[in-house]
Amino acid sequence: MEKKYHINLDDSHQAKYAVLPGDPGRVEKIAAYLDNPKFLGQNREYTSWLGQLENENVLIMSTGMGGPSTAIGIEELFQTGIRNFIRVGTCGGINLEVQGGDLVIATGAVRMDGTPNEYVPIEFPSVANFELTTSLVSAAKNLNYKYHTGIVQCKDSFYGQHDPERMPIGYELKNKWDAWFKSNVLASEMESSTLFIVSQVLGARAASILNVIWNQERSKRGLSDPHQHDTDMAIRTAIEAIRIDIQENR
Repeated sequence: MEKKYHINLDDSHQAKYAVLPGDPGRVEKIAAYLDNPKFLGQNREYTSWLGQLENENVLIMSTGMGGPSTAIGIEELFQTGIRNFIRVGTCGGINLEVQGGDLVIATGAVRMDGTPNEYVPIEFPSVANFELTTSLVSAAKNLNYKYHTGIVQCKDSFYGQHDPERMPIGYELKNKWDAWFKSNVLASEMESSTLFIVSQVLGARAASILNVIWNQERSKRGLSDPHQHDTDMAIRTAIEAIRIDIQENR
């Protein structure tokens, strides 16, 4: 197999599992939790490492920010043999119970992003794979980490969320944000909806675990709003989830 155009990988990695951070700077840190980690390559936003877990090869590859680059990465990884995808990322809390430093395990996503619309009709739900998500929950419990399960919101514009008043369409952005809050959506991020939809269409399994950085709704109300940028707990949970899934599927 020739190397895929964007990710610059072929099927020689022989991995069935991939961990997908957005940030290329996080890839080596995640790979360090695997046995025999080694650098595979870097092209555009896609930095890749390979290691072993339970004698199975596991690929770590960054996807960059947002749906388009995430979709390309998943498509090309699938062509090289990956069948299980776990996103390890960050999010901002919406629900008042969600605080910085908590983990959010997404069971589904609000499709306020554009990329999935070029795969399926808008009525089609963006839902995580049940088995992989259950493995993430089991892993978080095993590690005694505080976590939440539920719906996240995915968007394409970071500043549309954080500075909606400046946007000509701000009236709609603010009203929809209020709808997500009233609907008990847990958090906001940018990639899980695309991950779930593209994986569903391909026939792959996908799950998502997110580190909560902060919660702007808690801050608005004068509630404590701790900030946590360290993704180590989310990483450890994803690795443990893959270990659980490998053991259960032997």
